[in-house]
Amino acid sequence: MADNIKMRAQLKGDVTELKVLMTHPMETGRRKNDLDEVVPAHFIQLVTISLNGNVVTEAQWGTGISKNPYLTLHLRGAKVGDMVAVVWHDNKGQSARHEIAVTAG
Repeated sequence: MADNIKMRAQLKGDVTELKVLMTHPMETGRRKNDLDEVVPAHFIQLVTISLNGNVVTEAQWGTGISKNPYLTLHLRGAKVGDMVAVVWHDNKGQSARHEIAVTAG
């Protein structure tokens, strides 16, 4: 499901700017559709970001995150060619993973 995550990691000086766009409906479970039926909750619960296989951050999310979440992080210690991976898991057991190499900015 790598199509669900778009990423860019650029080294600018000694800081790598990581931009991540995740395609996900992020339904709260409180919205009603046109037929006045409650749309079931469907949201990302855990996001893990790692650099060369080492976890650099984890985030636990809930229903307060908007549809198609966008994330920007700044990492220190990365070099051009290092691998950055993003993995998410949602409340319905689905997950996605994407990995890219750090490029010069």
